[in-house]
Amino acid sequence: MAVGISWRLVALCGVVVVVATTSGCSGHARAGSPVTPAPSPTTKPLPHSGAPKVEHPLPASVLSGDPCQEALTSDQLELILGTTPAGNRDDSALGPACDWSANALASVSYATKQQHGLSAVYAGTKPQAKVWRELLPIQGLPAVAHSTYSLDTPNDFCQVSVGISDELEFDASLVLSSSRVAKADPCDLAARVADMVVTNLRHKAGV
Repeated sequence: MAVGISWRLVALCGVVVVVATTSGCSGHARAGSPVTPAPSPTTKPLPHSGAPKVEHPLPASVLSGDPCQEALTSDQLELILGTTPAGNRDDSALGPACDWSANALASVSYATKQQHGLSAVYAGTKPQAKVWRELLPIQGLPAVAHSTYSLDTPNDFCQVSVGISDELEFDASLVLSSSRVAKADPCDLAARVADMVVTNLRHKAGV
C-alpha cells in the first residue's frame, strides 16, 4: 500500500522534534540499514528490477554539492533534532553523505557514483529488507521507505530513498528516540525529512 506524506503534521507542535530529541541512540544512522550495494554491471535499460520511472527528473547538478551544507537548512535541522549540530561528512563508494547527531541522528546521502538510481535500491536492498514501503511520490519524485533491521529488534530506524532521475537517488535516514519506539513510525518521519531535502534540491534547481 502506498503511504502518503502529511506535511501538515510536521508543522504541528514540532512533531519531529518530539520524536527525535530524546534519543539515546549511538552509532551511525546508516548502520541500521546497509547502504545500497552497487549493482553488477548490467546492460538493462533504466529503470529495472521493478523501480518506477522518474517522470519529472531534477538535473544531476542538484546533487553536486556538499550534503552537510545543502541537504538540510538550519531551520529544518531544528525541526528534526531540536538543535542545529554541525554535520559530519562521510564520503563513501556511492557518494557523499552527512550525519547530524545531537541526542538523535539524521542522515542524508547522495548516491551519485553508481548511476543506477532507485533501480539499485530495488535490486540490492528490497530482497533483504524487513520493511519495504513504496511511498506516494514526494513532490513528484518516486520514493520508497525501507529498513533491514530484524523484525525482532526495536523498530527505531528507517531510510527513505528518493529518485531524482532514473540514474540518481538520495537517501534520508532517521533514528527515533528509544522512548518513542512503537509510538511513532520512523518511516513516516524519515519521509518528511526526505520531503525537506527535495524542497532544497528543487530550490537549487530553480524549479
